[in-house]
Amino acid sequence: MNKPKKKSPPSKRASRSQGPSSSQDETASPMLASLALDLTELDLYADVPDDLKKKAADLGRRIRKCLQQGRNGILGEALQLAREEDDAAWVALKRHIEDAAQEAIFRTEDGADVEVNAFVIPFFARTVGGLRADECFQDEAAFTHLRDSIQDAQLESAKARVVLVSHAYHLEELERLGYAQVYQMVREAHESMTRKKAVAAPVMTESMSGWPESGFAAEDQAVELRYLLGFTLKRLDDPFYAVPEKEAEADRYFAKRAERFRRWTRDAAPLLERCLVAGDRKVELDFLYQDLFYGGKAAGAAEHDVLQMLAFLQQAIDASGNAADSVDAIAGPADIGDDLVFRINLYAAASRELLASFDKPIRTTQTQEDEAEDVLDALSSLGLASLSLAARFEDDGEPVDPRPVSPG
Repeated sequence: MNKPKKKSPPSKRASRSQGPSSSQDETASPMLASLALDLTELDLYADVPDDLKKKAADLGRRIRKCLQQGRNGILGEALQLAREEDDAAWVALKRHIEDAAQEAIFRTEDGADVEVNAFVIPFFARTVGGLRADECFQDEAAFTHLRDSIQDAQLESAKARVVLVSHAYHLEELERLGYAQVYQMVREAHESMTRKKAVAAPVMTESMSGWPESGFAAEDQAVELRYLLGFTLKRLDDPFYAVPEKEAEADRYFAKRAERFRRWTRDAAPLLERCLVAGDRKVELDFLYQDLFYGGKAAGAAEHDVLQMLAFLQQAIDASGNAADSVDAIAGPADIGDDLVFRINLYAAASRELLASFDKPIRTTQTQEDEAEDVLDALSSLGLASLSLAARFEDDGEPVDPRPVSPG
């Protein structure tokens, strides 16, 4: 079963990660990438062949060893090699690494298997002047109710144990966490939920490394992305988490969970407001869906990038004096120094004058095809005259081979 391979150009940002440091390490990253490439068609089999089962087990063992030893550099290099070879291999390897970092299975003294996972709930906070770190999580009662509300609203099983970190994480704080750090945080959470006495959690403490300067003036209308981080300990046989096998029943299962989450956001908003601001300051909150650590982190970052892009482009259209339906957009990848970005150029349809240019980061969580689809879908909301996708932008800023597209 051979299939054409989709290749992505090298991610220059990823290539700056720390590389292997010994002759043994030099073979570790290529081996991980090679195993991932062999496993790209794993999902196509109803009965997985024994050789692929062995390779999958070998991949998992090697990943866990890197996580245990703090070898973030090897994992980053392996992802880079896989992405240069085949997008499917990169996706498979990234999924295996993320799952190994954000989830862990432990056996209890009575022989039961339990899972501990890291989850996040992204949210956007709208304030005047921006959030202030020294005001956050000073109301202990509100935080306790916020933590308990997760199980009260049946986002997690009543039989599970849930801990919530009393910190609103900035995206940059989460980005600074390597896979090995998340792996260790899951284990620290397990210790804290299973020990009778308080235990040290140094990696968890270090994860709260502080927000960057926001630059908001006191009167500015600020919209900021933050994350709640939590951990759940649950039995693997807990029926609360059993997803029905039939598609229609599974759809109803997830629809009910989504409705419970919607109700939770309504009830949790005033509690989280008390955790974020003090005095007579107000905050409006918009929540994104709860997800495991890496999926939720990526969802928040993607939404933040899109909101920034649309706000910039709408301001540019308004400032140009042109109506949106008299403006064309051309989008495509471009190199900016050591970074690969997705560029959006706006042109006056009649004169072809360049009105504005915006460079959107390409997150390492997406292929270029996914990035293009998301950008074009977002641009369609602006009501522009036309949208085109270019193969790339040259160093002089000119788009190469732009072709009209119809998003969606």
